[in-house]
Amino acid sequence: MPVRLGDGHVQVFTGWRVHHDTSRGPGKGGIRFHPAVDVHEVMALAADMTIKCAVVDIPFGGAKGGVVVDPATLSTPELERLTRRWAFAVGQMLGPDRDIPAPDVNTDSRVMAWVMDTVSMLRGEATPGVVTGKPLAIGGSHGHVGATATGVTLCTKATFAELGMGLPGARAVIQGHGKVGAPLVFLLTSLGMRVVAVADVAGAVHNPAGLDPAALADHVAETGTVAGFPQADPIDPEDLFTIECELAIPAALAGVITVELAERLGAKIVVEAANGPTRPEADAVLEQRGIVVVPDVLANAGGVTASYFEWAQSRQGYAWESELVAQRLRQTMDRAFRSTWEQALTLKVPLRRAAVALGVERVAEATRLRGLFP
Repeated sequence: MPVRLGDGHVQVFTGWRVHHDTSRGPGKGGIRFHPAVDVHEVMALAADMTIKCAVVDIPFGGAKGGVVVDPATLSTPELERLTRRWAFAVGQMLGPDRDIPAPDVNTDSRVMAWVMDTVSMLRGEATPGVVTGKPLAIGGSHGHVGATATGVTLCTKATFAELGMGLPGARAVIQGHGKVGAPLVFLLTSLGMRVVAVADVAGAVHNPAGLDPAALADHVAETGTVAGFPQADPIDPEDLFTIECELAIPAALAGVITVELAERLGAKIVVEAANGPTRPEADAVLEQRGIVVVPDVLANAGGVTASYFEWAQSRQGYAWESELVAQRLRQTMDRAFRSTWEQALTLKVPLRRAAVALGVERVAEATRLRGLFP
């Protein structure tokens, strides 16, 4: 994707859009801008989206997009030109009935607005349903921001209830203080839990009595990082998940829980807010240690569920009230958790294998019912 930058020279960027399976509906998945993105990661995330949409039983298939870029190195006009070039390059793959991108790592509602406008210009018609995560002013949905964190919270409550563990006073650690991690500090604290440690790319802080969500948010707004928060002690980010606690939430990038870390993990429960945070070989260690893992394809599905609601509103041309969005999000996540938990009991397997089995069953059913063409 050749893009003319502000100094006049042309830089060629590499990006992808991958469709994994569309037997249950149009492709659905975010687009991430990150210097470490590669085609294999995008393919794997597209496959994850197939399973995730099936687990929460929404009529989408799996897709994903990525561009190799550090957006912090681009000006706003350069970022817009890159976004529009990507949307133009994959435009034939996109559409309300084909493939609907959404925000992901380093992308937001502004990027979605550019994608929607580009596709609309190409088609010569308004296509608000071609993306989700849009600004409210151009067809976004109430409740989309924070929906992933809400889904993680609902899965946490359900898991603690199934295990007979109380939430008040329970300790939690969170890796990441971004679009998901930051609201989780508030949400978990509102349940009576103590978020005792939080980490981001610049550092980590720990307070056994629990971190003050508002004070931490103010500190991050002022400094850009949790590091240096005066109401907590600094710790090595590598030691975050070794802290003794009831709940660990990886809410950053993939592959952070390695075998070595799994052997030292101090939590009883892991709820995966990030995509693919646990490596396969580490998953086996967690299972051997009896640590309950709520997998990403279930735990962080609140975001794609809210995207489904936004897509439905765009197709209807009618906005839902925020209360209705919240109610339907809660119902969908509760139903998905219950189905996955029952599958785990029936098959006598951990939640991850149960979720994948449930997703594959639903995709297979759709494939069988549709038959073969020609």
